[in-house]
Amino acid sequence: MRILIVNPNTTASMTERIAAAAEAVAAADTELLPVTSSMGPASIEGYYDEALAVPGLLQAVRLGERDRAQAAIIACFDDTGLDAARCAAAIPVIGICEAAVATASFIAQRFTVVTTMERSRLPLEALMDRYGVGRRATVRAADIPVLSLEDPTSSARERLCREIERALREDRAEAIVLGCAGMADLPRQLQAEYGVPVVDGVAAAVKQAECLVTLGLTTAKQGAYAYPLQKRYAGILESFAPVSGACTT
Repeated sequence: MRILIVNPNTTASMTERIAAAAEAVAAADTELLPVTSSMGPASIEGYYDEALAVPGLLQAVRLGERDRAQAAIIACFDDTGLDAARCAAAIPVIGICEAAVATASFIAQRFTVVTTMERSRLPLEALMDRYGVGRRATVRAADIPVLSLEDPTSSARERLCREIERALREDRAEAIVLGCAGMADLPRQLQAEYGVPVVDGVAAAVKQAECLVTLGLTTAKQGAYAYPLQKRYAGILESFAPVSGACTT
């Protein structure tokens, strides 16, 4: 099967890290198609970045579907543009946050999501409520700029570990969910270090995507995820205008 993995920011080195984490868990017959967004911010930290990352993400998902991808993964823990992408494509589209918290729910009654910046904490708390785990999940921010995860000389790992230790002590967390795709290379190390399950959304999303493809399931096209209605789009978004029940991007 062919699974598209879209990094909705424009940092190619982060896409490489995400792809490596996905390859480590993918089935032998799964072909991964990692893609870096062609437009938008270098990292996604907050509502503004998220909004401006969506056009590039949608373009990548539609191109991936045309390239015969059977499922798509959005590799940003904010689940950036997830609903819009599900409207744009018939193939299953998986957000790494939704996949991660669903996975954590199978193995722990209480878990803590450790994310990067404080500005991401409230949006993620809203996602926990949306995904039905608000009473089981705590969200912590380690005050880590996303791009610092790419810098081995930064204090990013130290700050992340500090918040994990607080989560285990103060939240009584039974599992940890890593709240950023840029942390995708860390779960095995941290699991061995702290002795609790550590869930990475990229890996969880790969296995969920494989499951949906194996089951022959696609995105519902009646109701909320129906293709967008045909209409004219103006200005720089003209190429995104829906035509004949699908998007032109």
